Amino acid sequence: MAQRVQQIASHLAAPKMSEALFAQVPLAPPDSILQLPIRYKADPAEKKINLSVGAYRDNEGRPWVLPVVKKATEKMLNDPGMDHEYLPIVGLPEFTSAAAKLILGTESKALKEDRVVSIQTLSGTGANHVGALFLSRFYAWNGPRELYISKPTWGNHKSIMTNVGITPVEYPYYDPATISFNLEGMLSALSAAPERSVILLHACAHNPTGVDPTPAQWEKVADAMLEKKHYAFFDCAYQGFASGDLDRDAAALRYFEQRGVPMLVCQSFAKNAGLYGERVGALHVLCADKDEASRVRSQLSIIERSEISNPPAYGARLMAMIINDPELFKQWNADIKTMAERIISMREQLYDILTKELHTPGKWDHITTQIGMFSFTGLNTEQVQTMIENGHVYMTADGRISMAGLNTSNVRYFAETLDKVVRGQL
Repeated sequence: MAQRVQQIASHLAAPKMSEALFAQVPLAPPDSILQLPIRYKADPAEKKINLSVGAYRDNEGRPWVLPVVKKATEKMLNDPGMDHEYLPIVGLPEFTSAAAKLILGTESKALKEDRVVSIQTLSGTGANHVGALFLSRFYAWNGPRELYISKPTWGNHKSIMTNVGITPVEYPYYDPATISFNLEGMLSALSAAPERSVILLHACAHNPTGVDPTPAQWEKVADAMLEKKHYAFFDCAYQGFASGDLDRDAAALRYFEQRGVPMLVCQSFAKNAGLYGERVGALHVLCADKDEASRVRSQLSIIERSEISNPPAYGARLMAMIINDPELFKQWNADIKTMAERIISMREQLYDILTKELHTPGKWDHITTQIGMFSFTGLNTEQVQTMIENGHVYMTADGRISMAGLNTSNVRYFAETLDKVVRGQL
């Protein structure tokens, strides 16, 4: 009996398995952007602003459920045929086909020739991941598996590429000296890159700078892509959100398709439909012909099956209904315009206060020439820290702000705080 008790005691005193197996796992650094809302909430200051969150807010600073989403939800819930069955592995057909037409346009040659493979993904992040994973396995790489991304770019791009065995390589995009697009730097990088390199492009409302090429500049980029036979990896998270017009915001990638640039497109409905938590997205791969499309679809199906088995239904059904129903689609366009115009209005008000009232030192034209949710203010890291610690205005270390966080109640306070920081008075 005593021996048995000793055995049990010895067993209980043994180190836990997790301690033995994962003792060497390092503690990952916290996500700096995700830490900002936490710091904001803990800040006891009466006047404070959170401009770090990449999500739309109304003029009262609240999350906004689009009226069209409310209408579509009510319509869907009252549908007697509504169920919770699995969707096909590559997604709801009514959604993927509608999403492809929305982004590529009804005049798309690839769509008319039935050589576009469209699958449903977990928002734009999932589209980027599946697209990158597919390329890592099957693209005809000309040398190392490297994908060119703009400097700067969305923070997740590097992580996604690295996770699937692709090395991200930066190309010049933003010129901090002029707070504008660095066309010559980008063209030089495209020319120097090996033939058939994969180039990630933001279709509109570049994240995080808000700086987009003009139509004439896009033409030069397309010329450089064709000259070196590069592959375009388009990421489109803000269609309609930049200008308020769905077609205008898709003009660049549609132009690339017309020019014959080989490409895939990652598409998200988080921002332009306010479906942040529903993870609604799509990946579209433009193929050379139907036979290639059939083979590509088969491999994407295997990837989807192994990763998520079946995509979520609710958001896809909502978007399928909104895009395919003329009345709901009209309402959606109006809702998108509401969001875009409010952000444009905030840009104009901020610019006017800085230049016409406060006469803040420096040039501030970029506030109104940049588009979309984000704006690069031009502040340096030290100035940003002052904005946060002394002004209680929360923004990312690179000086990026979410214009959606500004409203008629706080834009003046932000402008005055910015003015003091620039003058070194805060």
